[in-house]
Amino acid sequence: MSLPLSRRAALGGAAALSAAAPFALSTPPAAAAPLTTGRPSAESRAATKFVQRVVDAYRTSGFRLAQSYQDDSGLTDIAFTYDNALAIIALLAAGDKARARAIGDALLYAMAHDETFTDHRLRQAYHADSFVNPNGTAHFGWEFGLTGTAVGDMSWAGIALAQLAWATARPEYLKGAVRIGTWIQTNTHSTTGLKGYTFGETAGLEGHKSTEHNIDVFAFFTLLRRLTGRAVWATRAAHAWDFVERVWNADDGFFWTGSDDGATINKAAGQLPLDVQTWSWLAARKSGYAKALDWARTNLATTDTPLRANSALTGNLSITGVAFASGSLLADPTQNIGGQSWNPKPDVAAVWLEGTSQLALALLNRGADDDRVRAGDLLTQLANAQEKLGKGQKFGGTVNPGGLVAATSPLDTGFGFGYFPNLHTGATSWYLMALLKTNPYRFV
Repeated sequence: MSLPLSRRAALGGAAALSAAAPFALSTPPAAAAPLTTGRPSAESRAATKFVQRVVDAYRTSGFRLAQSYQDDSGLTDIAFTYDNALAIIALLAAGDKARARAIGDALLYAMAHDETFTDHRLRQAYHADSFVNPNGTAHFGWEFGLTGTAVGDMSWAGIALAQLAWATARPEYLKGAVRIGTWIQTNTHSTTGLKGYTFGETAGLEGHKSTEHNIDVFAFFTLLRRLTGRAVWATRAAHAWDFVERVWNADDGFFWTGSDDGATINKAAGQLPLDVQTWSWLAARKSGYAKALDWARTNLATTDTPLRANSALTGNLSITGVAFASGSLLADPTQNIGGQSWNPKPDVAAVWLEGTSQLALALLNRGADDDRVRAGDLLTQLANAQEKLGKGQKFGGTVNPGGLVAATSPLDTGFGFGYFPNLHTGATSWYLMALLKTNPYRFV
């Protein structure tokens, strides 16, 4: 069994929060443009149907969550909060407000019906099939240790609810987004060390600060500023971005992963991740940091072939893209991923398809020099993976084609967990956003 757990570590004190923002859109909903700016294609239509079928795998009406990985992944019907946030945004981009709302309503339900807490937090994951316990509480993934509340997960859920508020003008989604923002500010705002926002309440990681998470907070609070009209959210967004700027490596042109103690930058050579390079551009579009995309495209490039040790590919199939992080390319192919006996040994050339989709989207969004050509090349590789990998895999007992597997072969992230050739709702959602040129961090 593989557990794609906390996406990275990387702390502080809580800050007092002023009065909650009004639960009303500051911009008339009629001003909202559709999220999508790209044209539907055969690939995007197939990816859309995949996500739709996952949402409908266990029920076709009412609030519900999308299972993250195929049935035989070892994670049963687990629905990661992060993956479901991505699915909301991808479905909105594809024009399916009904299913996007179904997931959003499930997140709101989970916030209001936690087994223990009443502060509107979300857990890392829930069960898609048995989402509601007999006593009415939300069934989170405690069986897999998925009990924590990470700032990244909360931010992505907040971004998704903000997008729903923008797309539908429904006040409940704005109310939910503000409640998530309030939780982040109250529980994770830090004024010490590198400042920014701490990891959240996840066992063993409370003292960490993540670059990824602070990018998410920046983007989320920026959306809240636009939705509510309250300048305080811009101030809080700037506090998150200050952290991001502190972990910029100007000499080499990339962002470090974060901090393990909240004050010292983690500069481990094996923990240089892709997503902070791509997400920083999508969230802020600051030209001074645009070179991070070039660093990622160059230094994390990889091609998986059947000739690679531990590759899951067969025949003459090869897939080119990017790895999760520098450590993925440095992994020991003789050791089980994460040191866990139930995990396979890694392929050091495995392609992280979720991240490859992120890079394609970021390059399209930047649009400089040969960015569109390079993005097109990546999308071609992704289309090949969409067509040929994950065949016969099921969600809720039913074969579901049209999606992307998380990775072409067993992939060691370098952060103690792995990704595997399992169809993945999150990877497919990023792919769909790339095909439709949808920046999840922005209202379009």
